[in-house]
Amino acid sequence: MKKKCLSIVLILLGIVTITACGKNQDLAVNKEKEGKMIRIGTSPGPYSELFLEAVKPILENKGYQIEQTEFTELIQANVALAEGTIDLNVDQHTAYLNNFNENKGTHLIGITALPTVPAGLFPGNRSTLDTVKEGDKIGIPDDASNTARAFNLLQKAGWIKLKTGIDPVKATKEDIVSNPKKLALIQMSSAQIPRSLADLEYAVIPGSIVYSAKLDPKDSLLSEDVLKDYELVATVDEKNQETDWAKAIVKAYRSDEFKHYLKETNQGNYWFIPKELQEEQK
Repeated sequence: MKKKCLSIVLILLGIVTITACGKNQDLAVNKEKEGKMIRIGTSPGPYSELFLEAVKPILENKGYQIEQTEFTELIQANVALAEGTIDLNVDQHTAYLNNFNENKGTHLIGITALPTVPAGLFPGNRSTLDTVKEGDKIGIPDDASNTARAFNLLQKAGWIKLKTGIDPVKATKEDIVSNPKKLALIQMSSAQIPRSLADLEYAVIPGSIVYSAKLDPKDSLLSEDVLKDYELVATVDEKNQETDWAKAIVKAYRSDEFKHYLKETNQGNYWFIPKELQEEQK
């Protein structure tokens, strides 16, 4: 009888052990799957499309799964990133990122620079730079970082002059010391500018908006000199910057496969390529 009872106990212990091992294995598998999942928040424009077309396949070949959530505006993607419902977005430059962190108290960080489409000065009711006249209306973006970007481009055109020694990334209207033609600088949402060209003489339009509005980049009368703070960055929450998946994203953007893609597709130097990504290919 004692032997029979002992046998039953041993059998039950074996079942419990097997069940526990099974659960542990399932947890390990689920944890591994989670570590191989990258949730990207995409926004309309060339940068998300570049990720999906060229970077996503590289990551998938390394065993990662990409889960996409679409947002109509970048600010929504940033909020989701800060809340942890997505892991990554690729649609903002450092100046915008810093401004968002400052205003929202968040801790987002760029982990690598990305190819960037320069902002351009586009024609509205004028067709050339030298036909600018006194009082002409110039549309410029209304968010702080891209407003400064516009002022730098207008200074490059020779239409305004900014204070000497200011941080160009933080330029404001108060920093304009000369506007000899009394140009009307009209701030509006970047997305609204292409629809307003008929009511403007010129407009400064960021590259992502040029793309989403299906404007021809070749129509730009003048392109900006891309400052470091205006290079696009792959953005994650600061606490995730050392994760394996974040490092895999950096490697993908700096890989030979991605450089080859850019070499094949960057017709007319549409993309400005940051130093970190510049080809070592011949």
